Amino acid sequence: MSRSPLNPSQLRSVGSQDALAPLPPPAPQNPSTHSWDPLCGSLPWSLSCLLALQHVLVMASLLCVSHLLLLCSLSPGGLSYSPSQLLASSFFSCGMSTILQTWMGIRLPLVQAPSLEFLIPALVLTSQKLPLAIQTPGNSSLMLHLCRGPSCHGLGHWNTSLQEVSGAVVVSGLLQGTMGLLGSPGHVFPHCGPLVLAPSLVVAGLSAHREVAQFCFTHWGLALLVILLMVVCSQHLGSCQFHVCPWRRASTSSTHTPLPVFRLLSVLIPVACVWIVSAFVGFSVIPQELSAPTKAPWIWLPHPGEWNWPLLTPRALAAGISMALAASTSSLGCYALCGRLLHLPPPPPHACSRGLSLEGLGSVLAGLLGSPMGTASSFPNVGKVGLIQAGSQQVAHLVGLLCVGLGLSPRLAQLLTTIPLPVVGGVLGVTQAVVLSAGFSSFYLADIDSGRNIFIVGFSIFMALLLPRWFREAPVLFSTGWSPLDVLLHSLLTQPIFLAGLSGFLLENTIPGTQLERGLGQGLPSPFTAQEARMPQKPREKAAQVYRLPFPIQNLCPCIPQPLRCLCPLPEDPGDEEGGSSEPEEMADLLPGSGEPCPESSTEGFRSQK
Repeated sequence: MSRSPLNPSQLRSVGSQDALAPLPPPAPQNPSTHSWDPLCGSLPWSLSCLLALQHVLVMASLLCVSHLLLLCSLSPGGLSYSPSQLLASSFFSCGMSTILQTWMGIRLPLVQAPSLEFLIPALVLTSQKLPLAIQTPGNSSLMLHLCRGPSCHGLGHWNTSLQEVSGAVVVSGLLQGTMGLLGSPGHVFPHCGPLVLAPSLVVAGLSAHREVAQFCFTHWGLALLVILLMVVCSQHLGSCQFHVCPWRRASTSSTHTPLPVFRLLSVLIPVACVWIVSAFVGFSVIPQELSAPTKAPWIWLPHPGEWNWPLLTPRALAAGISMALAASTSSLGCYALCGRLLHLPPPPPHACSRGLSLEGLGSVLAGLLGSPMGTASSFPNVGKVGLIQAGSQQVAHLVGLLCVGLGLSPRLAQLLTTIPLPVVGGVLGVTQAVVLSAGFSSFYLADIDSGRNIFIVGFSIFMALLLPRWFREAPVLFSTGWSPLDVLLHSLLTQPIFLAGLSGFLLENTIPGTQLERGLGQGLPSPFTAQEARMPQKPREKAAQVYRLPFPIQNLCPCIPQPLRCLCPLPEDPGDEEGGSSEPEEMADLLPGSGEPCPESSTEGFRSQK
C-alpha cells in the first residue's frame, strides 16, 4: 500500500530552539499552504502566550471533566473545603510536572494533565466503597445496586473517599517512578511497532466518546457551533496568513513574518466566541459539584497535608497499580504520537525512561497535595498540537508557568469552571478525533493486507472496546471475595488503552512475522521509519537534540550510579547521535526464529514510501 507523503507545511519544534521551523523536504505540492519562515527567530511572546492559553483551555476542559465525573460518583455529602481549591491543587501539580517534563524529561512539548487512566480506577475505588443494596427479583440472579437512600448508613463526607483516591495516586506515582528509574520503558518501547501503537491511539481516540457526548448533550447547539468553528479555523482558513512582527532587539532589523493565525489559534478563537455567545443567551450553568459554597481565596499556597494526608489502604494500593500500568501505556503512546506529529524520530529509550520517572514524580506531588488525579501526558493536548500543526518547548514552559499561577489562586481556577459544558465537550471531541486519525494513519507503515496484521489490529481494537463496555453494563459486579483484588481486576479490565496496548504487544511480539510485514523496514526499531529515512542528516542531528538532557545536567552523567545510567545516555551512544535509531536486533521478536527474510509473495502489494 502506498501513501502520499505528509504535508510538508506542518511545523515542528527544533531541538532546544524555541522556534517553529518548516520541514526540510522540497516545496509543498499544495500551493495554498505556507510554512513558518525559518529566519524569523524565536516566537513572539504575544503569540507564545496565546498558544499557551490554548493548551490551558484544553487542560482545563480535561480537569473539569475528570473532577466533575469523580465528584458526581461519590455518595451524598460534600467537601469541607472549596472544590476550587481541589482544582487549584491539580493545576499546580500539572504545571510543575509539565515544566519538569519539558526541561529534563522526554523534552517534547508535552502538557501533563489527568487522563481517563486515573479516572477509571478512581471511579471503581469510590463505587466499591459505597454500601450495596441486594435485590433478588424473582428467581433471577442477584442484583447489586449502590445504596443511596436514607436507610443506608456510612455515607459521610467526600473527604474520606478522596483521601483514599489520593493514596492510590501516590502509589501510582511511586510505581511509575520506579519503572522509569529501572529503565523498563526503554526496554519495552523498542518492541512497540506500528501494530502496537496504532491500535492504542485508535482506542485512545474512541474511548472518550461516551463522556464527550454526555457533555455535548447539555446543549447540542453550542457544542456543534464550537466544532464547526474549530474545523473552519483549522482547515478551511488554515492557509490564510497575516503579517506578524516579532519582538527583536534594537540592533536588528524587524521583519514581518506571515503566520497562519486562524490555524494556530483554532482552539482559542472558537472557545472565546462561543463562551461569549453562551453568556449572552444566558447559558452559563456551573455544575453544582464544582461550585464553591464558600468563597475561594485569591492567593493560596498548596502544601502536603493541608486537608488530610493520603489514605493508603489495600484497595488504594490495587487502584494505584492499575493507574500506573494504564498511565504508562498511555504515556508511551503520547511520546510516539507527539514525535510523529512534529516529524521527529521516535524517542530513544533513555528519554522514555526519564519521561515516565518524572511523570511518576508529578503524580506523587499531586497525591500529596490532595488531588484525586495524577499527571500523565495528555492526549487532547497532543491532539491540539496536531490540529494547529505546531509545537514549541517555549510554549510548553509557558503552559507550566500558567498552570502554577492558577494553582496559586483558587479564585482564578474557579473562573475556568464557568466554561459551558458543551464547549468542553466540543473541544475534547475535536482533539480526540485528531488522535483517532493519527492512529489510523499509522497502519500504512505496516503491510495491512497481511492476514497476520489484520487479525492483530482487529482483535486489539475490538477487545479493548468490548471488555470495558461489558463490565460497565454487567448486571452483577465482578467479585472474587477479596475487595483489593476486585478493584485491581475491575480497574485493569475497564481500561481501553491498557487492553489495546497489552493485546497488541503480546500478539505482535509472539506471532511470527517479517520485518517489512510488521512495518520495521531496514531493521529500524521505529514505527515511523519512513519519515526518519527521508529526513536528511543535518535535521536528524538537530532533532536528536530534543531528547538530550540539558547541558548542566549532562555534566553530572558520569556521577550517576550505574543502575540509573539508563536515564542518561553515554556520549558514544549511537542512538543519541543518529536521532534515536538503534541497532536492528533490539526489535527482535519475543519468540525465536522469526527474523527470516521476507519472501516475495508476502511483500506483493506492499510498497514503502519514497
